[in-house]
Amino acid sequence: MTGQLFGDDADSALTVGAAASRLGVTVRTLHHWDAIGLVRPSGRSDGGYRQYTDADLGRIGRVLVYRDLGLSLDEIGVLLEAPAVHVDEKLRGQRAELRQRIADLEALGESLDRIIDARKSGVLLPADEQVSIFGRHWQPSWGTEAHERWGDSAQWAQHAERSAGRTAEDWQKIADGVETLNDDLASACRSGVEPGSDEANSLAERHRASIGVYFDCTHPMQVCLGRMYVADPGFSEFFDQVETGLAAWIHAVIDANALANGVVPESATWV
Repeated sequence: MTGQLFGDDADSALTVGAAASRLGVTVRTLHHWDAIGLVRPSGRSDGGYRQYTDADLGRIGRVLVYRDLGLSLDEIGVLLEAPAVHVDEKLRGQRAELRQRIADLEALGESLDRIIDARKSGVLLPADEQVSIFGRHWQPSWGTEAHERWGDSAQWAQHAERSAGRTAEDWQKIADGVETLNDDLASACRSGVEPGSDEANSLAERHRASIGVYFDCTHPMQVCLGRMYVADPGFSEFFDQVETGLAAWIHAVIDANALANGVVPESATWV
């Protein structure tokens, strides 16, 4: 219980302001802790002001230590009155939680590092491994070039976020799927499959899904990609190496499928 201090205790006791200043807390905080019974001053001056003894300051010090460990005031109040064995158990549990939080934050930091790196290069694999997965025509520098060209777009950001979590095995599956699609596109082009036919439209949707691995691709976006396939020498040469005239055929197939889905190819924009 608190009461008026006498003798040496009264001489050494601190006012609430002095106690707050010494321990680096606010007067308002000490008032609150007094009100909830967490740390009550041992006495009052003749004028009725709170007075804190060395023992009170020690209790406040323990509160500050436990608070910095992430314990709530309710938990701290229990610990201050608990047997040592209970305190040890609680602190061990808090230490385990803290270590888990540290591990989670380190994992988060690693994920952020991968996203940052992926935003620069697109694919987080060594150059030789990229060539092994994507084929001998693959140029690892294409990722950097793509970043320079589209790095400010929402689609590149989405691609980087997805790429950051992919393993070599994931990329191999994607590369295998693209190779199968290109073979099927080349076969259909060679066989004279007409743009707008059911078979061509199905291939157009497979192509759009293959782009969707990297970022969400709408029909208008796909139309823009089709235009690029014929306008950009790098893309047109790549597709025409797979099958002569393939770039123009894919462009036509994409446009016809977009039209069937309510998109006018001539007015399509990147949305």
